[in-house]
Amino acid sequence: MRQQGTGAWDDWRWQLRHAVTEPSPELCGYGLSVPAAEQVHRRYPLKLTPYALAQLSRDNPADPLNLLALPSVGELLDEPGMVADPFSEQTRAACCHGLKRRFPDRVLVMAHDQCAMACRHCTRKGLLRGAEVVRTPAQLAAAVAWVEAHPEVREVLLSGGDPLLLADTRILTLVRAFARLPQIDAVRIGTRVPVTLPMRVTAELARRLGASKKVWVNTQFNHAREITPEAAACCGRLVDAGIPVSNQCVLLKGVNDSVAALFDLCTGLQRVRVRPYYVFMCDPVAGIAHFRVPLRQARRLERELAVRVGGLALPRFVMDLPGSSRKTPI
Repeated sequence: MRQQGTGAWDDWRWQLRHAVTEPSPELCGYGLSVPAAEQVHRRYPLKLTPYALAQLSRDNPADPLNLLALPSVGELLDEPGMVADPFSEQTRAACCHGLKRRFPDRVLVMAHDQCAMACRHCTRKGLLRGAEVVRTPAQLAAAVAWVEAHPEVREVLLSGGDPLLLADTRILTLVRAFARLPQIDAVRIGTRVPVTLPMRVTAELARRLGASKKVWVNTQFNHAREITPEAAACCGRLVDAGIPVSNQCVLLKGVNDSVAALFDLCTGLQRVRVRPYYVFMCDPVAGIAHFRVPLRQARRLERELAVRVGGLALPRFVMDLPGSSRKTPI
């Protein structure tokens, strides 16, 4: 593996080519049991970039960033009420190929089925393989036509997988196709790239994404240590291009389930001009029960955090409940 700071290290394509995609003896240095990891990997594959690997702790297997990135036998526990697809994404009838609608004024477009890191708490854990993705010009044209025929839709969320792993021309084609519609107020990009592959967002890509003045970015930092200088610079490139950046944190046991951790995260985000937007309770997804924080504790954290930070740095604590027509405050 090349060393941090080299030209290759700063090339996002090099990072993806050299991503860790299976348990290896190298990971034993991070406290990982390879035999146990291989068992988890068969159900929920491992993936992380060299950049993300460099953030992990070799001294503490229970380090928050290790918990976010490395397989755990807790992922194999079967818990009541935890299912693979709680929001019926695989069974919900699509408006057209790759486009789905849960809420009246916005739609989700599956733009990609790959991520830079297989986050161990992912809400689409196990669903991305075989996901219905908008790939061809005909599929994109059909999605745009459907949105245009439904003028009550005012937001399009590009999701996945991570849309920002696509080539620049592909991302811009998707954004421009929807941004040109007068009814659309925002094209939202859901991405963990600022956290897991910050070199992906070049100044040129940010400038071109910001040109429509309709692009918003929602990302997900879950711990203050993820706000590295590289991540801060990535967010800065987006904000400087006129793109609002918000953070949707997930409340995770062992990662950020203390007032101190949330305070450091929210104030750190404000410092780099990223709005702390939501703190989500874990979705009822199979394989992530070991991350769930009790509702009573979450409510206490919400109250205590509100005493310590002002409104600009204070996120909303919410749950995404299957069948609900809104994000539900805790």
